Amino acid sequence: MKKILGVMLIAMLSITSVMASDTAKIEAKYQSALKEFKKSKRAGSFFDKSYGYAIFPTIGKGGFGLGGAHGDGRVYVKGKYIADTSLSQFTIGFQVGGQVFSEILFFQDEHSFESFKRGNFELGAQASAVAIKAGVSADANYENGIAIFTVAKGGLMYEASVGGQTFDYESLEEK
Repeated sequence: MKKILGVMLIAMLSITSVMASDTAKIEAKYQSALKEFKKSKRAGSFFDKSYGYAIFPTIGKGGFGLGGAHGDGRVYVKGKYIADTSLSQFTIGFQVGGQVFSEILFFQDEHSFESFKRGNFELGAQASAVAIKAGVSADANYENGIAIFTVAKGGLMYEASVGGQTFDYESLEEK
């Protein structure tokens, strides 16, 4: 009986250690993406003037005729992590390849944030994201209460397609 309890205790400690390690890796991924956007001349100023933001450290996108993208993210209001979110996208049109990128959406005010939070929020094909490149400075503005920035992480994709991004929202209080 003591051996069984000992084995169970070791197993529980091992699982806890692995979970803590995974949590640290996930946190590092978010902190790295936040650092990248904060150091950008384009996106950096939005951290101080926006109501909040949703950040997606890694979005995978691919297509061959039909395409899609998906990424998991976090929502912050006034610098505080308050919710998890996910992004999904379906596209149709000429497209070949795959790419990985980070994305951040800044909410101009409480109204645009509440729209996102209710799940009534979808970025249509006409929404424009500002791609951040090292050493480049340009003005970016809110469109319909949202400012979007992306940073390419890798891959190659050719596309002339139409599709929009949809988002799911899950408050940390609901978990």
